[in-house]
Amino acid sequence: MPDLPWTIGTATGVGSHPGDDPAEALRIVLGELPDLPYLPELPARGPGADMIGRAAGLLVELAVALQPSGWRFADRPGRDTVRAHSMLARDLDTLEEQAGEYEGPFKIQIAGPWTLAASIELRHGDRALRDPGAVRDLIASLAEGVAAHVADVRRRLPRATILLQLDEPGLPGVLAGTVPTASGFSRLPAVEAPLAEDGLRRVIEATDAFPIVHSCAPRTPYGLLRGAGAKAISVDAALLRGADEDAIGEAVEAGTGFLLGIVPGTDTRLPAPKRSLSRVQELWRRLGFSPRVLAEGVVVTPACGLAGASPGYVRAALKHCGEAARVLAETAED
Repeated sequence: MPDLPWTIGTATGVGSHPGDDPAEALRIVLGELPDLPYLPELPARGPGADMIGRAAGLLVELAVALQPSGWRFADRPGRDTVRAHSMLARDLDTLEEQAGEYEGPFKIQIAGPWTLAASIELRHGDRALRDPGAVRDLIASLAEGVAAHVADVRRRLPRATILLQLDEPGLPGVLAGTVPTASGFSRLPAVEAPLAEDGLRRVIEATDAFPIVHSCAPRTPYGLLRGAGAKAISVDAALLRGADEDAIGEAVEAGTGFLLGIVPGTDTRLPAPKRSLSRVQELWRRLGFSPRVLAEGVVVTPACGLAGASPGYVRAALKHCGEAARVLAETAED
């Protein structure tokens, strides 16, 4: 059995929820996903609660401020950065109040370095990704900030095993050279894979939390993520391609875990859990792995965040993932 921090038949979420009440969002998570809960993100609260602003607020000795065009490096933190700090502190206080005695794996999520570099602007207005020096500074700053954040979560959940999910939806575009310039009329040069791997590794190695990398974009670079130190990879199962099968098979054989999204992140009619699993089960069969290997190595999730869903659908989707995970566990015993 792979050395993974979850038990067979586990489900979790990707991260974001609708609404602006962290206590209610956390109650839903703890109620529906008791085996692998996570700290919900609530981007509807406004600037600083979004994926980029939340991570930018963790940067050490690098100030950012929100401009009409987006987040930008600045001489001093903007008011929206201050709001980001305040909202995260409130989230962590709520976490400690509701789950301070929790024992087991617990997941937190932060935007990864390459998604940040492709999103935050330099002072003159172009993206940080254009400037190798700025990227190096951002990676070092994020690594330090993430380490402090993990330590804070661990202090509040002293009995939990912390899983750190780095969200990298921008990484495939960074590698492919498709990130637009500030003007939008051209594209920034592609970052070479070894450089991208090294930058991600620096953030992962800054903490001893169990590292997961999530990407809901096509062309997930499985080998690069494993090389950077990811022990689990989170993807939308609907985006799995035939060209990915060899890389996925190698990852499974090496003991890498997978968080696989099987239901849409926005409202839809949900089928029977067994039907939602059919694509994943068929892939594992083609790769030659047993149902037990699938059940042990895979955590069931929604396809991506749930910020665009209705509150009722959030409960239904998380419950559906839990039921599907139990189906995997039952199949493994056959």
